[in-house]
Amino acid sequence: MSNSLNLMENVAFIIVAALIAGKIVKAMKLPNVTGYLVMGILIGPHCLNLLTLDTVNDMKFVSDAALGFIAFSIGSEFSISYLKKVGRSPVVIAVLEGFSATILLDIVLLSLGYDYHLALSLGAIASATAAASTLMICKQYKAKGPVTNTLLPVVAMDDAVALVSFGLSMAVIKVLDSGKFSVKAMAMPLLEIVEALVFGFVLGLIFTQLVRFYTGRGNRLALTIVFVFICCGVCSQFGLSSLLACMMMSAVFANTSKYTEKIFEPLDRMTPPIYMMFFILSGAALDITIIPKIGLVGICYVVVRVIGKFTGAYIGACISKAPKVVKKYLGLALVPQEGVAIGLVTVAKQQVPEFGNTIQTVVLCGIVIYELVGPLISKLSLKAAGELDLSVDQKVKKKA
Repeated sequence: MSNSLNLMENVAFIIVAALIAGKIVKAMKLPNVTGYLVMGILIGPHCLNLLTLDTVNDMKFVSDAALGFIAFSIGSEFSISYLKKVGRSPVVIAVLEGFSATILLDIVLLSLGYDYHLALSLGAIASATAAASTLMICKQYKAKGPVTNTLLPVVAMDDAVALVSFGLSMAVIKVLDSGKFSVKAMAMPLLEIVEALVFGFVLGLIFTQLVRFYTGRGNRLALTIVFVFICCGVCSQFGLSSLLACMMMSAVFANTSKYTEKIFEPLDRMTPPIYMMFFILSGAALDITIIPKIGLVGICYVVVRVIGKFTGAYIGACISKAPKVVKKYLGLALVPQEGVAIGLVTVAKQQVPEFGNTIQTVVLCGIVIYELVGPLISKLSLKAAGELDLSVDQKVKKKA
């Protein structure tokens, strides 16, 4: 079908598919994200092929834009007043949940006799969490409370933790291969993170000044889009993390401008169709036929990652003296995985090509499973914490 459609027709088709999926899952009291992903799988190249693989690849810019806007939205949570309110818990939890998933999976795979190239690569990728799914759940159900207040900055910082974990793991692999310790190799991942944060910081300062100059709502929205696109484009060109840079840009703006509401209110109205397309395309890119191929290493990845995330989040919450409800439910909301993990797979295939196909198969299988059940688990954990506006589901039921 999509072979005969132009770009605009494909965009329209994807949004219509998302709207239909949204109605169906709301009636079932499931998160919208789950519906978009399942619909994407159904109409994608590995099922009905209404969206071909070429179309999915050609529309990669939609995914890049969506991740940029998601990072920009999450970055606004890093206002100084907000961080004072939530304290050190998000930082402690983000570090421990990320590295716990990595270290635990490393230990399990190495104990089972797997090659250290494969074990360390998968362990590093296990650290990553899906910012997009988490943000969408919180927005859809208007989540509020200590778990949500801690969850959003944890997910935001998770990208940095995942990049550090991956960089250090790749450096350890090089050290083991050569038998020589290299300070430069160990420092590279930290340098890349600093470069992304500095770039985002500079953009944030410039953005703050220009927002004062452009006063119309339309002009400010256009300016926001320009800066998010510039940030993502430059980061892609120089191999930096666009998620970190966009989050830093937004954080700087949130702390230096009095016009935050005037920027984020119109942006929140504009971005839903972009997020819909992002999740439909993400679903279309998932090949569920590879699930039977994962074997023992895949099962370990899927199960041990969740245990590591939950355990690390619990320990971090205990150390930082977070509320009891955070200790109990936060870890379960960290199950989803996508975006960053897929990017790390690409790098891993280049670094350890002999295990590239195995790494890709295992991680993509994990992402399929996590993205299908993860949003629902996140919803249930926030519901158990008493932080969801359940009237969202009730309103749909009454309309039906």
